[in-house]
Amino acid sequence: MSGSHIVPARFLCLTSHLVVTITILWSRDANVRASLPENYTNSEYNAVDTSLLAGLIVTLILLLLELVGFLSGVSMFIYSAGIVSTLAHASASVALSYFLFDEWPYHIFWWIFGFCSAFPAVIEIIVLIGVLGLKRVG
Repeated sequence: MSGSHIVPARFLCLTSHLVVTITILWSRDANVRASLPENYTNSEYNAVDTSLLAGLIVTLILLLLELVGFLSGVSMFIYSAGIVSTLAHASASVALSYFLFDEWPYHIFWWIFGFCSAFPAVIEIIVLIGVLGLKRVG
């Protein structure tokens, strides 16, 4: 597979991860309730909801950072970054879909965040620094 074939796949995976994250942001109540005991207080609910909300907002920020790097062309044709991004965001789309529909507890979100949002964002930042700051390509 050549490097140009990864570009549309990366775009689709980034977009699907973004859509699923926004969907969870709108309907996170079931996941918050799944994380709480049967009898919970309002403060417990608010603590879990705030934690999940913070994770979702950070995920959106990291996705937007990646989209800017990708759509500006800085990291679009760097094959290794494209492969990591595509695999991570495809995995995130599937895992977050299960998270949403099976009403997984919120602490599982942080594992998905670490491997599927933070890791590719760090790679993207390294690529941005390498290309823009150090003027290195590939």
